[in-house]
Amino acid sequence: MTTDTNRPEVPEDLEDLQGPGEVPPPPPKKDRRVLRATLRWVCAVAAFAVVGAGTAYGVTKADRTDVPGLGSHSDGRWTYPTLVRPPLPPGKPGPNDDVRNPAGSHFADLRKLVLPAPAGATADTALKGADGWLPTSTFLAEFTAADRVGLRQKLVDHGLRHITARGWTTTDGTHTRIYLLQFDTAAVAEDLLNHQFMSYSSPAYALRDGDQYELDQKFPGKARSDDVLMVPYTELKPYGAAQVRQAYLATGDTVGVIVQSRKGGALAVPFEQTVTLQSELLS
Repeated sequence: MTTDTNRPEVPEDLEDLQGPGEVPPPPPKKDRRVLRATLRWVCAVAAFAVVGAGTAYGVTKADRTDVPGLGSHSDGRWTYPTLVRPPLPPGKPGPNDDVRNPAGSHFADLRKLVLPAPAGATADTALKGADGWLPTSTFLAEFTAADRVGLRQKLVDHGLRHITARGWTTTDGTHTRIYLLQFDTAAVAEDLLNHQFMSYSSPAYALRDGDQYELDQKFPGKARSDDVLMVPYTELKPYGAAQVRQAYLATGDTVGVIVQSRKGGALAVPFEQTVTLQSELLS
C-alpha cells in the first residue's frame, strides 16, 4: 500500500478535500425511524462538543474507491496508507442506501473494512484471528471480568454474526485496538449501540484498562460522518499508568469499538484521526 507523503495541510472545510473538478455528493436521506431517533439522541450529545474546534481529520463522503490517508504532520497525526474501500459485489448497494438496502447490510468483506495500521506501527498479532475473524472471547477480554458474561449474552441476543479486528502499537507507545461487530440489520446494530454499549455520560461496560469516563466534548464536529453514529469517551483523571480513549460507532449492520491507550496520556489527535478514518471506511 502506498502512502501520501506530500499531502498538504488538511483544510477546515471538508469540501476542500475534494480533488479538482469534483463535486461533493449530497448527504443521503435517512428515512429509517430508528435511525432518526438515534440521530436526535446523538445530536443532543454532540451539542456538548466545541463546534468547529480543531481541524477536521476526516475526508468527505466518496464513491467506493480511494479514500486518501492523512499524512503525519507537526500536530501529531499519523501517516496512514492510502485507504481503498473494497469493491462491492456486482449490483449490490452500499450500507447506507436506504432504498435498495433497507437492512443496511455491508456486502463488502468486513475484514477489508478495518483501518490499516499507520506507518511504523507494530501489529498486534493477538487480533488477527483465524482467517481474519476474531473469537468473541478475545473481544470480551477488553472489558472487566464482571461485565463479560452480561455483554456476551447481549451479543448473542442481538444475533452477532462475526467480529473482525486489528491492533497496533506506535513508536510513542500508543496501543490501538479496532473491533468491527457485524449483525443482521442496521436496526439491530443501532439498538445495541443506543441501549447497550453507551449511556448518556459514560460507557455501559467497563474496560479492563480504564476507570471512569466522560463524553469527549472536544471531538471536532466536522470530523463526524453523516452516515455514522459515533460516541467518543475519554478517561478522567486521575488515571493509572496509561490513559484510555474509546469510541463506539454504528453504521449499517456493523458496530465499531475503538480503544486507544497510552502511558502518561492518550493523545487526542491520533484518536480523532483513527476514529474518523475508520468511520469513513465503514460508511
